[in-house]
Amino acid sequence: MMESLIGFGVLLALIFMRIPIAFAMALVGIVGYAALSDFNFTAALSVSARRLLDTAQDYSLSVIPLFILMGNLVSRSGLSNELFQASHALIGHRKGGMAMAAITACGGFSAICGSSLATAATMSRVAIPPMRQFGYADSLATAAIAAGGTLGILIPPSVALIIYGVLTEQSIRDLFAAGLVPGILGVLLYLGAVRYVVWRDPEAGPRGEAMSRTEKWRAFKGVGGILSLFMLVMGGIYLGVFTPTEAAGIGAAGALVIALKRKTLTAKALLDVLTETARTSTMLFCVVIGALILSNFINRAGLPDHLVELITGFSLSPMMVVLLIIAIYLVLGAVFESMSMMLLTVPVFFPVVQSMGLDPIWFGIIVVVATEISLITPPVGMNVFVLSGMLKDVNSATVFRGVTPFWCADIVRLGLLILLPALTLWLPNLLYR
Repeated sequence: MMESLIGFGVLLALIFMRIPIAFAMALVGIVGYAALSDFNFTAALSVSARRLLDTAQDYSLSVIPLFILMGNLVSRSGLSNELFQASHALIGHRKGGMAMAAITACGGFSAICGSSLATAATMSRVAIPPMRQFGYADSLATAAIAAGGTLGILIPPSVALIIYGVLTEQSIRDLFAAGLVPGILGVLLYLGAVRYVVWRDPEAGPRGEAMSRTEKWRAFKGVGGILSLFMLVMGGIYLGVFTPTEAAGIGAAGALVIALKRKTLTAKALLDVLTETARTSTMLFCVVIGALILSNFINRAGLPDHLVELITGFSLSPMMVVLLIIAIYLVLGAVFESMSMMLLTVPVFFPVVQSMGLDPIWFGIIVVVATEISLITPPVGMNVFVLSGMLKDVNSATVFRGVTPFWCADIVRLGLLILLPALTLWLPNLLYR
């Protein structure tokens, strides 16, 4: 237990010294493992090298770069604007309707993109100008996009769910199925948060301009191709027609066809898409490998077993343990970036949860939702800083102030998912069990 705590203390020190988290985790994992083996660095490096090779050669991990490629191609095809227009056609004429349309478009875009930061950055360019044109308060406009962007971490295909599946050896297919209902619930609660804001301050979200029937048809027609691609990819996974890896390949190929058909993909643009995909994939693989090397040290030190013994000694119920873990996530979310937090904690908490007989798929969704909250809470709300960085005339304090009702809605959703596991497990149980 003491060795593990020292290791985590050194890891935190390295992170605060701005050492990249992938290298910090790998370094602590190698040195810690060696220290537990009488400073046998040969054994530590051998185990770490095996982890690196196994991860790099894992066929199932090819789903990550393929889904990232699909998201980048879709982003390049100009889908974000058409999603916003389609959502605006439905609800933009209501009070707060354009903010609701931005959230709905974020949900749709994240279903293809899979990245919260990319969703927030892309939708800010599309939705902020028209909301400002109709006199929306900056606090509501930016908060709606910052919160809507968090849906990218949960609505499948989600990179966070893929990484959780890799770390815990759980079915990515089951995780994708489990994430759909909580993702839709998140959209509905965010829409409720917008209604609350405009009820408190009607001037914050004026009515948008109503579209004619012809304009509505044109807006819906524009998203037909990408909706078909999403139904093909996710429908194929849910129905068992093909695996998540095969679905990712089909999705990337389909996104390429759509981008070529729209004539938005020049040779230079394609090179940029491939470069960005390689850069993002490399970063994620490095972080995952670093986390797996760190888990070698954690398991060797017996930290999960010590935690189980500690919990057993205090006779804590499984629900109390889950609530304590969630409290830790909410505290860590104030100082850690979301993906780093998940990679640091899942190898420690998952064996504890598994030993108590809790469903690992349900716990994965709980972890991702808790992680999602950290994207919009101070002081390290990454989506908030993305918005304030892209909108130079809006400071982060304005966005944080506006986003409060949305993270409150997230807390409500988290409570519902904890108290009613069926919300998470209903779809995977229906399809696969």
